[in-house]
Amino acid sequence: MQDKLEACLKDWSELAEEYHDLERKHKEYREALDRCISLQKKCVSGVTHQKYRLNVIKKLMAEIEPTCEEEKGELQDLKKDLLRRQSQLSQMMDSLPKKSGRYLQVIMGNVDVSILDKKEKYQYKEQYESFKLIVNLIGGILATTNFFLDIRVLDLVFFFLIVWYYCTLTIRESILIVNGSRIKGWWRLHHFISCAVGGVLLVWPDGPHYGEFRDQHMLFNVYVAFLQYLQYVYQKGCLYRLRSL
Repeated sequence: MQDKLEACLKDWSELAEEYHDLERKHKEYREALDRCISLQKKCVSGVTHQKYRLNVIKKLMAEIEPTCEEEKGELQDLKKDLLRRQSQLSQMMDSLPKKSGRYLQVIMGNVDVSILDKKEKYQYKEQYESFKLIVNLIGGILATTNFFLDIRVLDLVFFFLIVWYYCTLTIRESILIVNGSRIKGWWRLHHFISCAVGGVLLVWPDGPHYGEFRDQHMLFNVYVAFLQYLQYVYQKGCLYRLRSL
């Protein structure tokens, strides 16, 4: 009994020393974090100021009418300098937090969704593609089952999956756009429309008109699942090439 008590006291003494070291490191971390946040705000403010001044210069340049070849050359050089500076500012913004769009602000509030680490950005993109593939494969299996089995409950589960999938997809895509992904507007619009259509299907009562539409829709979703697999293979290759550059 005495030996066990001595072992406990020894472990507690070692743990207390480790805690003091952890407390010191945490204090250093908090100080570094405060400095980092302060520098982030200053850099964001500086980039915003630079962009504003660039726009002012562009407006002034639009009003200039060169009268000789020398002025034309200087104007062309200035335009090249402005384009180079815009590119430099864009590179800076890749490592700085950005404001969320209105859609994310409505859903999540004023939350910072910026991913500043490049490795984590690629991982999030890969998770996005994997999420689409997994859900579409589940949807394809469910649609195939529904094609052969006419069970209303399974239909409702499938339609709920469509609504949940496209709602989640629009949120993930909005986060990707904040972090620099160039997702086309028509692609996002298609997902918003699909979300609304899924809601209509979910509340569509069973009847003869629904029965005429049902089988074709299930086959269409099996086809979409196959296309999603092909798109996943293509996007996986694009992400691999992007990471290797």
